[in-house]
Amino acid sequence: MRDIVLASRCSAVLCGLMCAASLSAQAPAVPSLTASQIVTEMQSRNHARRSQLRHYHSVRHYSVEYRGYAMDIAAAMAVSVDYDAASGMTFTVISENGSRLLVNKVLKRLVESEKDVQDHHSAELSPENYSFSLVGTDMVGERPAYVLAVAPRTDNKYLYRGKIWIDCSEFALMRIEAEPARNLSFWISSTTIHHDFERTDGFWLPASDRSETRVRVGGRAVLKIDYGTYDIVSAASLTVSAR
Repeated sequence: MRDIVLASRCSAVLCGLMCAASLSAQAPAVPSLTASQIVTEMQSRNHARRSQLRHYHSVRHYSVEYRGYAMDIAAAMAVSVDYDAASGMTFTVISENGSRLLVNKVLKRLVESEKDVQDHHSAELSPENYSFSLVGTDMVGERPAYVLAVAPRTDNKYLYRGKIWIDCSEFALMRIEAEPARNLSFWISSTTIHHDFERTDGFWLPASDRSETRVRVGGRAVLKIDYGTYDIVSAASLTVSAR
């Protein structure tokens, strides 16, 4: 699931003034930027942040519960995750428990899909992969955000349709509420996704994920990911330590 941001200093200054006004009024301001301008600025800022991010480490906690007519089962897994700007992401399973079926068929496959998607631009939140339309504004915590509706342009199993929240001042992805663009199995009737991002040391990184899947023959599976605490190394911190 990838992170975003882009272009125009005049637009950024204007949005900053709008955000200040909306905070004082305790309500989001009426947006004056188009969806295209917001996405362009989002991509630009995202590129700038990525250029500064050298490394991070975190321990993610995955859990899944399935409740159906025939059985109730659950599983959990802890995974050490390291991101390196030069080599990408590495995942190391450090513990697992519960249903072997869910560990092997759900949690480990999820980690494998994350390895796969990190190397494919076809999954990025970009105009090449999605169409965007501005819905309005909202508050996420105490921060004003633009709300955009997104729809996939291509038939890609990693894309989704729904809404995204973009921070008004930093043009960073804050929240996703969506469903997969493609149903991967006849047995699945619906899946909803709720994904939150948090700001850590100037970088916006995944914080939590909750997905709920309903099965046609009855039953429900809930998948949760807690992305843990990040230890971050930035270009700025390397410069300071080298002095």
